[in-house]
Amino acid sequence: MNYKESFLEYLQIEKRYSPHTVRSYINDLDQFALYLSSLGVPDDPVAVTSHDIRAWIVSLMDNGYSTTSVHRKISCLRVFYRYLRKEGIVKGDPLEKVVLPKNRKTLPVFVEEKAMKDLLDNYPFENDYAGIRNRTIIEMLYLTGMRRSELIGLRNCDVDLSEGIVKVTGKRNKQRIIPIVRSFNHRLEEYIKVRDENVVTGNDGWFFTTDKGKKLYDKYVYNTVNSYLAMVTTIEKKSPHILRHTFATHMLNHGADLNSIKELLGHANLSATQIYTHNTFEKLKKIYKQAHPRA
Repeated sequence: MNYKESFLEYLQIEKRYSPHTVRSYINDLDQFALYLSSLGVPDDPVAVTSHDIRAWIVSLMDNGYSTTSVHRKISCLRVFYRYLRKEGIVKGDPLEKVVLPKNRKTLPVFVEEKAMKDLLDNYPFENDYAGIRNRTIIEMLYLTGMRRSELIGLRNCDVDLSEGIVKVTGKRNKQRIIPIVRSFNHRLEEYIKVRDENVVTGNDGWFFTTDKGKKLYDKYVYNTVNSYLAMVTTIEKKSPHILRHTFATHMLNHGADLNSIKELLGHANLSATQIYTHNTFEKLKKIYKQAHPRA
């Protein structure tokens, strides 16, 4: 019996997985079968043992696969064997006692404070609508920590200059309020004035618009942030999300508590925010090594 073909139909028809996901699953199964063949083990799921799967994991790691890739491949096997048990083809689960390698936590990349200060205080942004809008975009992302999608989705009614707040609609339409500093309040007033003088915004009410008054799009915001950050930092990633990391890291370095940062970022739980403490700890270790005579 061709188990892979019936599994393919199960993924496509019953699970309704995307074509891309189905291809990935089949490729992973083919790779596992090839590995078993190299060991002289028959391509028969009934004959596979937990030892075979653990040996494959070791082989993948030895060949330079990341822990994320290994987790994905083993996840494919779990779905495959769950299907086989459901169909009564196998009784046991060879993955039951398989322990996966731990994912290495990567620290969030952020822009140094001096670089952000140079950009916002010293860089000569153009004084036309595009220049003022671009600076306001960068400053909004850095001063609030909002996501790119949240910035694009801002409407005029979400920005309350009299109260000094921005209402942000995040994931799952969850709303949060972010305060804005007085100096940025003035920047927003300038932006609104120039926008209203130069752009016909229509009735959509988007806060940030293109030169033609349309809603901003993802690529524009990405390219804007990327091009300006490239002038002040050499970090590899220069996306809008880096400014979110930068906001959180700088806030933490200046004494903000984790719960406050969690609320400002719109995280569902504190564990998502705690990763920023690693940056602060790494900074402390560096200072310690430089300053302590016995370090």
